[in-house]
Amino acid sequence: MTSRLREIRKARGLTLADVAARCEPPTTAVTIGRLETGTRQLTVPWIERLSRALDVEPRELIAQEGDSRVPVAAQLTAEGAQSLSTPLALHPPAPAPGAIGLVIRDSQGDYRAGDQLWLEQLPPPRFAEAVNTDILVPRSVGRFTFGRLVASEGSKLHILPSRPGSRQTVVADAPWIARLSQLIRNF
Repeated sequence: MTSRLREIRKARGLTLADVAARCEPPTTAVTIGRLETGTRQLTVPWIERLSRALDVEPRELIAQEGDSRVPVAAQLTAEGAQSLSTPLALHPPAPAPGAIGLVIRDSQGDYRAGDQLWLEQLPPPRFAEAVNTDILVPRSVGRFTFGRLVASEGSKLHILPSRPGSRQTVVADAPWIARLSQLIRNF
């Protein structure tokens, strides 16, 4: 059984001594440390005691197999990295129904080689929703245009390519466009 005790404690900005003092009855920071590292067994009574001390559901203290959430350690604000007042977790991205992808092979504009873009397909009546966002537009003979949609006038789309020095492209009568919804980037 894998404990999430340390991640929850850190997400709340608490020390081992803080958690020990919040337990009923109070315990020691050394004991909390041993429970976190697994050198002391996390039993059901300990789970109940710690869940009350951390104000979480008991099940939140146990990492479930296949749990793909990523605990958030801090948040970046104008004042710098700050602790969280409540625990947060990031969930891996999940594509929306009908999503399509675009792989960046060569860096261009804001995009780096290796980036993956997830796009949401839009029909012609919704083209105006994508103004000022990056889009992918199908063209004849298996070609595509990618860039920032700067204007949508009737059936004409005005697209500014992401490559510096490239000229604006106008595409007429596109059957659909795909608006950027998510950027996946590995470092």
